[in-house]
Amino acid sequence: MVAARRQAAFGALFVYGGVMIALTMLKAFFVIGHLWRPENQRTRSLELVPLAEAFRGSSWFAPLFDGIGNVAFFVPLGVLLYIIVGSGSKPLRRVTLVGAAVSLSIEILQYIFALGHSDVTDILFNTLGAFLGAWFAGLCGPRFHRLWVGLSFLLGAVFLVLVGLGDRLGDAEKIVELR
Repeated sequence: MVAARRQAAFGALFVYGGVMIALTMLKAFFVIGHLWRPENQRTRSLELVPLAEAFRGSSWFAPLFDGIGNVAFFVPLGVLLYIIVGSGSKPLRRVTLVGAAVSLSIEILQYIFALGHSDVTDILFNTLGAFLGAWFAGLCGPRFHRLWVGLSFLLGAVFLVLVGLGDRLGDAEKIVELR
């Protein structure tokens, strides 16, 4: 039973990993509605000061939304990794370190290939998300593992549908730039 659960979690991790790669490094090549402009995604910037955008930004909403989004984005990763390694030694630490390594890898690749904004704040919030996901999976216990795996597969399917619909979602004429 445990082996089958881990195998399913590996499959879900593969699916969710694809979603993560697409949403962090491939946004220059597709759209979902009008959530972002692909032409604005081919950029290279590096922010090494934690929370810098929150202190110098012209809006309080964007950094808050970005921070919460980064935490939430890595929660499923933490949950799935916990299902895979949860029975081992110090699973919270292991999942948190893997989450940090995944986040750091994404930020480095974004910078190398000019595929987004590399920001140390993202690494901090992503790592927190992986930790919270692992903590939550541990708190809920094995009886919910099938649910988390199923939700991850569902999320991957919904993502594919949204990408397939592309810019047909929404009206480009009604977009308002927030500043």
